[in-house]
Amino acid sequence: MYSEQDIKNLKGLTRNEYQTRLKTYGYNELPATKKRTIFHLVFEVVKEPMFILLIACGSLYLFMGNIQEALMLLGFVFVIIGISIYQEGKTEKALEALRDLSSPRALVIRDGKKIRISGKEVVIDDIIVLTEGDRVPADAVLVWGENVNVDESLLTGESVAVRKKPAEVHAQMQRPGGDDIASLFSGTMLVSGHGVAVVKRTGMDTEMGKIGKALQQVAEEKTLLQKETGRLVGTIFTFAVFLCAFIIVFSGVIIGDWLKGILSGITLAMAMLPEEFPVVLAIFLALGAWRISKKKVLTRKVAAVETLGASTVLCSDKTGTITKNKMAVKTLMVKGALFTIPGNRERDLPEEYHELIEYGILASQKDPFDPMEKAFKALGQIKLSHTEHLHDDWKIVQQYPLSHDLLVMSHVWESLDGGSYIIAAKGAPEAVADLCHLNDKKKSQLEDSITRMASEGLRVIGVAKADFAKTTLPEQQHDFEFKLIGLVGLEDPVRSTVPAAVRECYIAGIRVVMITGDYPLTALNIAQQIGLKDRKHVITGPELDAMPMTELRKKVKKVNIFARVVPEQKLKIVDALKANGEVVAMTGDGVNDAPALKSAHIGIAMGERGTDVAREAASLVLLDDSFPSIVSAVKQGRQIFDNLKKAMSYIISVHIPIAGATLIPLLLKWPVELLSAVHIVFLELIIDPSCTIVFEAENPEKDIMQRKPRDSKEPLFNKKTLSVSILQGIFSLAAVLGAYLLGLFIGRMQNLDPDLRLIEAKTLAFATLIISNLCLIMVNRSWSKSIFTIIKEKNVALLYVAGGALLFLGLVIYVPFLQDLFHFSYLHFFDIIIALSLGIISILWFEVVKKIAYKRNIKL
Repeated sequence: MYSEQDIKNLKGLTRNEYQTRLKTYGYNELPATKKRTIFHLVFEVVKEPMFILLIACGSLYLFMGNIQEALMLLGFVFVIIGISIYQEGKTEKALEALRDLSSPRALVIRDGKKIRISGKEVVIDDIIVLTEGDRVPADAVLVWGENVNVDESLLTGESVAVRKKPAEVHAQMQRPGGDDIASLFSGTMLVSGHGVAVVKRTGMDTEMGKIGKALQQVAEEKTLLQKETGRLVGTIFTFAVFLCAFIIVFSGVIIGDWLKGILSGITLAMAMLPEEFPVVLAIFLALGAWRISKKKVLTRKVAAVETLGASTVLCSDKTGTITKNKMAVKTLMVKGALFTIPGNRERDLPEEYHELIEYGILASQKDPFDPMEKAFKALGQIKLSHTEHLHDDWKIVQQYPLSHDLLVMSHVWESLDGGSYIIAAKGAPEAVADLCHLNDKKKSQLEDSITRMASEGLRVIGVAKADFAKTTLPEQQHDFEFKLIGLVGLEDPVRSTVPAAVRECYIAGIRVVMITGDYPLTALNIAQQIGLKDRKHVITGPELDAMPMTELRKKVKKVNIFARVVPEQKLKIVDALKANGEVVAMTGDGVNDAPALKSAHIGIAMGERGTDVAREAASLVLLDDSFPSIVSAVKQGRQIFDNLKKAMSYIISVHIPIAGATLIPLLLKWPVELLSAVHIVFLELIIDPSCTIVFEAENPEKDIMQRKPRDSKEPLFNKKTLSVSILQGIFSLAAVLGAYLLGLFIGRMQNLDPDLRLIEAKTLAFATLIISNLCLIMVNRSWSKSIFTIIKEKNVALLYVAGGALLFLGLVIYVPFLQDLFHFSYLHFFDIIIALSLGIISILWFEVVKKIAYKRNIKL
């Protein structure tokens, strides 16, 4: 068992030792879901309706003796498999990167430094540092600890936490369950205390690995968008099946050609089948979560990507999120006299303030992690290093932790002479005053000092002392006779980027609410610094407890500052906001924040200082604990929804001319098929990468953070969006049919052979369809900017898609072998001008609509 002095001197593994153990034992992880191989991906493609239709169509062509068409269709099968593997691979890589980020974190000592690493990087003999709310990353032996109690219900089923007792570093691992053993087990959680442990088993060798239970697996549930998309796909699929059946019967009964009817039915099904919808949604959400992680925000629940853009209220902790969480002691108060710590380190601290810092340090951890305790220790090392007020050789006997009922923590120390105990306490000034049983006059004087310090934006802490004869220590702090020493004011500077981020929230129609455990005056000072609106009213924790929900619902409509709030009260604030119809994002870092994080529409846990409990309850994790990162994530969420809407609109609009060009010639008994299965597959090779790669990579609209939050109940396709998409498709279809009729007219004017006339008209119609398709991509990149502005905006994916489409169009028109396969003819320069003109004309109407909407300030 290590002493506190031993803990201070621990060096941990070196980098070379870590690398050696990693090679020997592997990563500290349980087998995850098997990664899908290329064969799994191929099998999934084979099951897709589009693939089955391709095989059926190719088989029919073989049966009819059209070997070239059959081989081309079957060749396209491999192209589609290749595209699917590329898309899946990109999604898998994004998800893999997120899994690496979302694995449990561990604080280890290596090369003499404390570093936070991914839990899977923990190796045998690593020294891990654990605090309340942490999950144990591997099986380990506790070698030092204070008040360590662990929830082992994951392994034993027992809900009562068990007490842990430190042992020697070479102690053997024991079975889970039972008090006073030193063994800690992977996946269990510290519910109180803190300690240091040495790792003994990792990965499959842990107790968790032996029984085969996996952690951190959140059951996938369908999001609102997935449900909506599923309904839309179902509706279109049903309609497509009905039309296909109609075409087959119509062709068989009316025309008398059943084989052609089946072929036409399959072709129409390929034209109408909306197989892109689920693929687009999956890729957008996965890549969206990955892009958000680049903004230092980890997405733990995919539904949060959808909800981010709809957030109306952002509730943020003050400490560490709005402020830097780098505290420094600024002001001291003893017996009513205030002293400001000078910037000059060499200037001595007056003797009367020495005891205040001395007991502030004694009321803190010896090796502090909390920024406030670090500030006490730093000041002590500078100002008291050559005095008798530092006690590194004292031994701590007992700790009385902070509680909801008493916001004070006390440490009991054994003096060197061993004759008595010295007790140091620090905490909320009013709670310390209560411990010291101050009379009304002294309380009033203390409140005046608190007000003066808090009005400067300082966090105010009370410090008290007591001594106790060596007998059995009492169960509660109130049984000691404390004497007030004084107050300490700590400064935690506001992050320089926060005021701009708050302004951006207000422009975006998002209300910002600040929640803090500090005094109202401190909170007001910080609120003024960051530009928080409506600073007239503050609700405190005690007021919150006494307030009925009906009254709180009215108050939270206007109040943006909550002070002296404990974590448990956050849930009440969230519930009141939700009851008012707000979409709430809430930050939190502690164990007691978990209920509020889970209740909020978007729970946001802290990645640097947060507990595993908070992270597990949250939808998002801030990797840098910074408020501006939340705002960046909201912006990214809006962009994802915007781009998803554009992609879906494009999918609907582009399928209308394809389906129409397949169906209308058949119904009107035209002598030629405008589109066959080969043509539709060719078009799908443009559509698939366009609706995924091109639109996903589209830049955000300039006004994306100048709009009000969208209604969370707003469907992806409202009547306006659907109407615009359908109209785009109808105009595109009109251009294609117009090109065909114009081609026939030009052929007649040139006295061409009837068969050649039909082929040239068909080729012109197909070229127009390709151009119109590319124009639809361009126009749907933005529903607010003109196409001339859009063209100037860089989108590398679009260049590849458009270039590839035009290249292949040129090949199938001008390469004789491909020309024969597609039943096309040579296009003249004039024909190309016609195709370009009709394609552009098909989207001009929407450009006019955008212009009118812009002038009238109407959102499309």
